[in-house]
Amino acid sequence: MERPAWAPPGIDIAMPSAARINDCYLGGSYNFEADREAARRALEFLPGLPKIAQANRAFTRRAVRFAVEAGIDQFLDIGCGLPSFGAVHEVVRAAAPGARVVYVDHDPVAVAHARAVVDGEPRYDAVFADLRKPRDILGSSEVRALIDLDKPTALLLSAILHFVEDAYDPYAAVGELRDATASGSLLAVTHISYEGIPVPQEQAAGAVGVYNDIRNPLIMRSRAEIARFFEGYDMVEPGLVPMPQWRADTELADEDPWSFSGFAGVGRKR
Repeated sequence: MERPAWAPPGIDIAMPSAARINDCYLGGSYNFEADREAARRALEFLPGLPKIAQANRAFTRRAVRFAVEAGIDQFLDIGCGLPSFGAVHEVVRAAAPGARVVYVDHDPVAVAHARAVVDGEPRYDAVFADLRKPRDILGSSEVRALIDLDKPTALLLSAILHFVEDAYDPYAAVGELRDATASGSLLAVTHISYEGIPVPQEQAAGAVGVYNDIRNPLIMRSRAEIARFFEGYDMVEPGLVPMPQWRADTELADEDPWSFSGFAGVGRKR
């Protein structure tokens, strides 16, 4: 298997990554053959995965613009994946040129790519860290340099919590991040769910099995279980809803049924 020149040293290119598989769904090029093969296998069960990924990215853009309109000028994008066209820093640059963004991921390829796309931009940075260890994120030099936790911050957890198993207590991790941020901070979440997927659960479970096989477990939570991540937050209207229904604009006029295969919401810390 040929190793691309851009692959960071030490990366096992034979081991698929959820971030790079998502890049495949979005038509990106920062992925390896192992990622593409895993994506092809998952698509056999859920052919709408690219549409789900697009709906997730579109919601994130709307949530970022909402945060800017609410006066927030600092963003912590945890589980950022591989920033592509319309990434958080690009939306921020257009809507609030002085705002700051820190990308966070535990995939070295995602972090290397994020650093490359924001290179030379002093208000943006990326850090190699894991949502399961919030203290490592909050204590990183990149976050300390750009994010003032005494002021409202937008926490973006898009398509990441469904990769954190209950054994790692994702609710506690989100709670630790909440407690570290100021009153008025926002939490934006997307999470895939069996609720809304336009195929039988048994078929969707086949894609879950693909992710389990590559040691990136995909956890399908119910709407009620996803709502628990917003403890300590007041939900912003329209609440926790299918991704296309959160403050839809012309960008998401498309009502492809696959776009409804997960929930999205924004909460404001009390």
